[in-house]
Amino acid sequence: MRERIRALLAHPYFQRFIIGVILINAATLGLETFPAAVERYGTLLTVVDHLALYIFAAELLGKLYVERTAFARDPWNIFDTLIVCIAFASTNGGLSVLRSLRILRVLRLLSVVPSLRRVVSALLRAMPGMSSIVVLLSLVLYVAAVMATKLYGETAPDRFGSLPTSLFTLYQTMTGDDWGNIAREVMAEHPSAWIFFASFILVCTFVVLNLFLAVVVSAMDEESAEERAAHEQDAAAQTRQTDRILAELAALRKEVAELRALQTAVPVAAGAAHNGAKNGAKARGNGHNGGARAKKGRR
Repeated sequence: MRERIRALLAHPYFQRFIIGVILINAATLGLETFPAAVERYGTLLTVVDHLALYIFAAELLGKLYVERTAFARDPWNIFDTLIVCIAFASTNGGLSVLRSLRILRVLRLLSVVPSLRRVVSALLRAMPGMSSIVVLLSLVLYVAAVMATKLYGETAPDRFGSLPTSLFTLYQTMTGDDWGNIAREVMAEHPSAWIFFASFILVCTFVVLNLFLAVVVSAMDEESAEERAAHEQDAAAQTRQTDRILAELAALRKEVAELRALQTAVPVAAGAAHNGAKNGAKARGNGHNGGARAKKGRR
């Protein structure tokens, strides 16, 4: 029974079915944001929502039954369990905040679709390198905010009047949101302010943020290399297993050929022995007859 459930859960058609359920559930949750759709199809949307949740719960129970203790060692199983538990809590709860958490079920696509799993694994692998870049970016933002507060606090108090305000304004500048108007407002009183803003954007946007991309790309390359190595190991193991099977088949064929040769040799040897015995008896008979004739002649 366990092997049948394992085969069902791993079957490609079942995986496609789960992906379809997730997408349908996401569509129904989106339709619930339209009052007209809720008024007209509210009961149907609720039934589909609960049915999808029960399907997810049944899938998790099946995995728990099949994998047993190994279930908790897979981080993706823990992730799916948390998503389903939150969905049950949001279904039973009356708070709007809990009900809004039902959309988290769409995140199950991350664990079902292999390509999305690889992307998330690469991002998690890149976290240590990204943390160092975050520290560097924080230092640059802090130094620039202190300088901007000292230099332009009196000129533009709404944007650089205090350290928190300067941090927010520079973060907005780093993202490229309306930074031209911010710079022009300051440059009206300080014409040389363009040097500060140009240097800040060059360092933060074109250097530090690109480091994020470099770390993520490097992590994805490592993930792809490990996946290729795993596939090559599987292929090598399958090749070794095929070679062993072929060697065993060759040995079996050799044994069968030897047995056939023995079976063919035994009747031939038996026939030869029988013919030899028959010829010996005939020779003895001839000798006896010859002796009898010689004796009769002497008489």
